[in-house]
Amino acid sequence: MKRFFTTLTTLFIVVSCWAGDIDNSVVRSFDLNRFLGSWYEIARFDHWFERGMDQTKASYKLLSSGKIEVLNTGVKNGKPKESKGKIKTTDTPALLRVSFFGPFYSDYRVMFVDKNYQYALVGSSSDSYLWILSRKPKLTNEVKNLILKEAKRRGYDTSKLIWVKQN
Repeated sequence: MKRFFTTLTTLFIVVSCWAGDIDNSVVRSFDLNRFLGSWYEIARFDHWFERGMDQTKASYKLLSSGKIEVLNTGVKNGKPKESKGKIKTTDTPALLRVSFFGPFYSDYRVMFVDKNYQYALVGSSSDSYLWILSRKPKLTNEVKNLILKEAKRRGYDTSKLIWVKQN
């Protein structure tokens, strides 16, 4: 049994760290305090923990303890859903570690953010996760095309994006 869990853990680490042929490097200049607050999820790659959800939004809050809390909300099958997580900072400012499932953390890489912190492109350590975020529920076509161009330049298959319905 121990061997099984060791093998499974090793496989999980290898798969989650493999980024394929993408550039998932983070922005060089990042101000976490400006990133805090609410972000609408404009588009995402499909994954089990958000499958079928619309009106998704993430709110990042700095707690008095110095820790960062994230609250994800959305609607699935007409019912409101929410999940609370925690974020750790790293020595690389735009590389955060997020956890919604106990002690398990994943990379949260801010790969692009505009100078006013109004829209962002976020990925992870693998090419399986990608999010387009905005402070407003809709992006102009110009901004949308700018972000898509950046994602494509980095090697992401943007045809896999799911465009989230927002009110």
